[in-house]
Amino acid sequence: MPFFLYLLGLAVFAQGTSEFMLSGLLPDLAADLRVPLSAAGSLTSAFAVGMIVGAPLMALLSRRWPRRRALLAFLVTFLLVHVAGALTTSYPVLLATRVVAALANAGFLAVALATAASVVAADATGRATSVLLGGTTLACVAGVPAGALLGAAWGWRSAFWAVAALAVPAVVAIVRSVPADGGRAPGDAVRVRGELRTLRSPRLLLTLLLGALVNGATFCTFTYLAPLVTDVAGIGTGWVPAVLALFGLGAFAGVSAGGRLADTRPVPVLLTGGTALLAGWALLALTAGSPVAVLLLVPALGALSFGVGSTLVAQALHAATGAPTLAGGYATAALNVGAALGPWLGGAALAAGFGHRAPVGVSVLLVALALAVGGAALVGSRRLTPPRRDPGCVPVPSRRR
Repeated sequence: MPFFLYLLGLAVFAQGTSEFMLSGLLPDLAADLRVPLSAAGSLTSAFAVGMIVGAPLMALLSRRWPRRRALLAFLVTFLLVHVAGALTTSYPVLLATRVVAALANAGFLAVALATAASVVAADATGRATSVLLGGTTLACVAGVPAGALLGAAWGWRSAFWAVAALAVPAVVAIVRSVPADGGRAPGDAVRVRGELRTLRSPRLLLTLLLGALVNGATFCTFTYLAPLVTDVAGIGTGWVPAVLALFGLGAFAGVSAGGRLADTRPVPVLLTGGTALLAGWALLALTAGSPVAVLLLVPALGALSFGVGSTLVAQALHAATGAPTLAGGYATAALNVGAALGPWLGGAALAAGFGHRAPVGVSVLLVALALAVGGAALVGSRRLTPPRRDPGCVPVPSRRR
């Protein structure tokens, strides 16, 4: 893998930390800005919406820029709005910075994914993708718990300063290491209509739908993992960061393994991994009252969720080869549709009074739907594909008697 892809992964780590860190900062932030906790929680929703809208939009707006310039513009913007967020005492200003940060994050990830796919051979796209998505999983392992610790020690603003500081070496690394054209050959620009036309591809739309469903299942339970751990499994609140880190460690392992297998055996990975993921969520729903079961299943589910998810991202990039600029935006938007939809469905199940296991049940349903849709599409494609004949054999007509 080109070394600069790992530098892009560092930037993705900073951005992933920013996206998820508010979960441990909301009470302090709400008290400091004198707003209701629900208003503080809307900062997370604003970020998710910005990611969904921003991924294709920012990729489209920056399509004529050299990719190094686009990456720098998005990352510097991300850095500056975190400085503004750390300094402001106004809730509306902070809300605006979260939206802008999400747009910059979405644009950066979209361009980074497209760049990764363009600088490696077609049979290495999965591994290149896993390098970038590994930054997100490491954010779950280290970035989010570190942000919570900083917030507890020095207030929520310190976490914003830390994210801004973490982006600085990534900016320097991009300037010094990323090729000026990001691996794109001069003059290979594709018309916007041609790139948008790829959305007519059933294979691409199916892959994006499956990615949204699997990611929705992942973040449905992950968002409400803390009350599941404390109120259902009976594990002390002091262990919550460790359980979240276990999920992140499993996710990192899953991304790494999925990246290696996604290029050679994607269908077996998706079928086997998806079936195991469904069984894992169902088992967690049934055994969540056991601390041992939770501690064993959480990292395993992190590995399966991100292993299947990263494979779907790689397949989306393969299916969108006619959209070299927007392919990363499509994948990023689909993942964030799931990241927004899953927690909302889990929250609705909780509000309906189904208890703290309810988000896990929603995850079961989302993965089951993904398997049903994917399985039906696979069976349908095999029925439509004519059987292959051995070119060395000539069919002999049967004799009529």
